[in-house]
Amino acid sequence: MARLTFLDWPVIRQLRGADPTGRGTAVTSATTRDIVPRTVTADGVADSICPYCAVGCGQRVFHKDGRVIQIEGNPDSPVSRGRLCPKGAASQQLANSYLRQTKVRYRRPYATQWEDLELDVAMDMIADRFIEARRAHWEDEDEQGRPLKRAMGIASLGGATIDNEENYLIKKFFTAAGAIQIENQARI
Repeated sequence: MARLTFLDWPVIRQLRGADPTGRGTAVTSATTRDIVPRTVTADGVADSICPYCAVGCGQRVFHKDGRVIQIEGNPDSPVSRGRLCPKGAASQQLANSYLRQTKVRYRRPYATQWEDLELDVAMDMIADRFIEARRAHWEDEDEQGRPLKRAMGIASLGGATIDNEENYLIKKFFTAAGAIQIENQARI
């Protein structure tokens, strides 16, 4: 690294150069000039929707080598016109966090350790428990013979990272199954 001289100081560069207000080339260092945006090195970009709330802000997801490297607001989106809230702007962390679980984890009753399960096995376990709870807690009619057709042993609590379409399908599914306790984290 070259040693800086008195003439290399930013204030001196500002006063000597064509940028006396200090808003352009006078205040940029060689390191700053060498920086390249992550989006330039991306293999591709995909349009997406922010997963956090029901607004549906448009996102541009830049990826390289099969990994998300940057997420920005999509200026072509009629909803957000290229803007994202702080949570949406940080949604890259949702995809890239080292804490993100990528396997199905299960802790058996009374066990002290978690174990990995295959996705098919976990889905079958959930389906079996859902069907059994529906069967065991089904109420066809009340004491006066009025039809109820509900399952009181099933409830749903959706998360804030589920978009509108997924929430719509979950609501339809649980309603068709007879559940009446259907809620979303965003409303609590």
